[in-house]
Amino acid sequence: MEPSTLDPLREEVPEESEDSSSAFSPSSVPPRPASQNSLQKYSPLDWFGYFDKEEDIVIEGSNNVFHIFEAGSEGPVVFCLHGGGYSGLSFALSASKIKGKARVVAMDLRGHGKSSTENDLDLSIETLCNDVVAVLKTIYGDSPPAIILVGHSMGGSVAVHVAARKVIPNVHGLVVVDVVEGTAMASLIHMQKILSNRMQFFSSMEKAIEWSVRGGSLRNVESARISVPSTLKFDESKKCYTYRTPLQETESYWKGWYEGLSEKFLSCPMPKLLLLAGTDRLDRALTIGQMQGKFQMLVVRHTGHAIQVLCLQFLLSCIFLSGLCR
Repeated sequence: MEPSTLDPLREEVPEESEDSSSAFSPSSVPPRPASQNSLQKYSPLDWFGYFDKEEDIVIEGSNNVFHIFEAGSEGPVVFCLHGGGYSGLSFALSASKIKGKARVVAMDLRGHGKSSTENDLDLSIETLCNDVVAVLKTIYGDSPPAIILVGHSMGGSVAVHVAARKVIPNVHGLVVVDVVEGTAMASLIHMQKILSNRMQFFSSMEKAIEWSVRGGSLRNVESARISVPSTLKFDESKKCYTYRTPLQETESYWKGWYEGLSEKFLSCPMPKLLLLAGTDRLDRALTIGQMQGKFQMLVVRHTGHAIQVLCLQFLLSCIFLSGLCR
C-alpha cells in the first residue's frame, strides 16, 4: 500500500482475528503447506524480461544513489514515478509494451526499491521533487529529450510538482494515475489503520506476492510477481520478509503530498491526462477544469488503484506518443 494506494487498500481484507475459545476456530488450524502449483503461480519474475537494463544514478555532492530501470532506445522519454510502497518495477508491464515507441525510465524513489539516500524516511514532497529533478539533470544535463512525466498515486503528486516547477525543459506531457486531492486528503485519517491492518510479515516471497493479489492491492498476477519482491526486505531477527518502506513512519509528510494538488495540476502548461479508476474521485476544481477542457480524463473501471499495470501502455501510445513520435 501507499498513501497513494489509498483506494485499493480500502478493498484489502484484514487478517482474521483469533478466537482462542474454540479449538476448532480457523486460527487454530495449522496452515496447509503451499502446493507446487501455488508456488509456481506466485513465484518471482526477473525484471530483465521487461526492461533492457538497470542503472544506479549517483547524485553529485551527496551520498544519494537512485536506481532506475530502462527500456527502449528511441523516441521521447516516458519517465515513471511509482506510488508509496511500490517501486519502479510496478511499470514493468507498461515498459515492455511502450519501448517500441519510446524510451522508458522507471525510478525507485527515495526509501523504495534499490535506491539509497542519506535519509530514506524524508518523503516530503520537496525532497522527492528535488530527487527527481536531480536524477533527470544527472542523466540528461541541460538539454533533455522530449519527456513525458508519469506518476501513480504519491508519484503522481511528485510528477505534478516537478512539472509545475518548470525547471526541466522539454516536458511534453503529464500523466497522473489515480490520485485526486479531495479523495486523497479525505482518506488520510484512515491511513494508519489501513497500514496496520496489512499483513506485516511473510514466510516467503511467494506468500507476499499471493497476499498482494488476494488482498486487492494488485489485480494482475504477472505484475505482482515482478514488482512485489522489490518492495520487501528480509528481517534477520524474525527470519521472514517485511516491507522495505515503513510508510507508518512518514505520516508527517502525507498531507504535503496532496494539499493543493488539483490547482497545481491545472496550472501545468503541458498536455495533461488524468487516469482514474472511478468518476467519484473528481473534486470540484478538477470537475470545473475538465469541463473547461484543461486536461484529458479517462476512467478505467475494474482495474483497482494500480491502473498502470494493466492499461497504461495503450493509453500512452494512443494519446501522447503518437503525436510526439511523428
